[in-house]
Amino acid sequence: MNVEPSENGYSHSSAFFQRRYVIGIIWNKILLISTIIGIIALFTLLLTVINQSIGLVAVEYKINPSLLSNVPLEDLTSQELITILQDNLTSYRFRTLNREKPLLSRSQTELLELVNEKVVDPKIIASWYLIPSITQKNQISEFVKEKYPNAFLKFYSWLNWNFIVRSMSSRPELAGVRIAIKGSAFIVLIAIFLALPLGVGAAIYLEEYAHPSRWINRIIQTNIDNLAGVPSIIYGILGLAVFVRALSPITSGSIFGFEGNTSRNILSAGFTMGLLILPMFIINAQEAIRSVPVSLRYASYSLGATKWQTIWSHVLPSAMTGILTGSILAISRALGETAPLIVVGASTYITSDPKGPFSGFSALPILIYNWTTRPQDQFRNIAAAAIIVLLIILLTINAFAIILRNRLSEKRI
Repeated sequence: MNVEPSENGYSHSSAFFQRRYVIGIIWNKILLISTIIGIIALFTLLLTVINQSIGLVAVEYKINPSLLSNVPLEDLTSQELITILQDNLTSYRFRTLNREKPLLSRSQTELLELVNEKVVDPKIIASWYLIPSITQKNQISEFVKEKYPNAFLKFYSWLNWNFIVRSMSSRPELAGVRIAIKGSAFIVLIAIFLALPLGVGAAIYLEEYAHPSRWINRIIQTNIDNLAGVPSIIYGILGLAVFVRALSPITSGSIFGFEGNTSRNILSAGFTMGLLILPMFIINAQEAIRSVPVSLRYASYSLGATKWQTIWSHVLPSAMTGILTGSILAISRALGETAPLIVVGASTYITSDPKGPFSGFSALPILIYNWTTRPQDQFRNIAAAAIIVLLIILLTINAFAIILRNRLSEKRI
């Protein structure tokens, strides 16, 4: 017996679908607006950083280069530059520079940098951001003439090659991020070497061997999920208690014969960061392994492969692209974290490059944080330049990981 829908039934159904359609349109607009707001916020952030890293500066020389020579310093020979150093530096300072590296063995470029830094000694006494430098250039020029009659005005980019290769300094115009870049690189490498094998191994066990119905496995999985959301400062306290204090003979290197080192070093920081990103590695590797089709496993078993042979030869290669995608997020977090490094003992001012895992260290986030707390405006300029350096490093690492992931995907196809 066929039942014809009533007119009210048709109208009710039509109203229901109309309401769902309207709700869908509303949510579509909300998501679009959210995306636009996010893009505007990101663009504003980048514009703010760039605005602070370029602009006009007022420079004052200790000794004007025109008083040292009738020709530009760049055109002088090495011997003439050495003579300028000898005539304008104290005998003790001249001998110290010569003892660090004989002046006669230095190139003309190195000697020119020494003359500019030690004799000419340009000092930035005032700075302005990019937008005011463009829109208020005349007013700034008049201000400099009145307040700093011996200074001159020029456009200056705080992000330059010297900024990347120089070490730390108490003067912003002489400061650089070389030591912090090396410290961050050491820390991230140690963290990856610790977290990657442990994370993938734990994911393989939980997905391929652990029975989900057992209470102990459920507890492990719940704790891993919770650890991924623990504030980073907690990991810093854990690193301080375990790696800096409890395992001090190992992390300081004294058990291996490296005497005189402190446990507040790169090794402790790397282990702490490794623990910080370990839950992320495990969860992302689990998702990647879980996405591998079960039919691939059955096909391997049908050909006589063991469980481990199936995992090693088929499951892991298929899941590698997902594991690399998760690694990108983990590395980005390890590079940008500050709180754990402060607790473990990162230095805000250090002048020697790290030479190994037992060396004292600093890192880019620590340096940026320290510079933003200084009262001088110029330190905010170099903090913005350091942020750009950190962003470039992050984008480079992410691009490398994406290219590697795509290559692996092509090989699987």
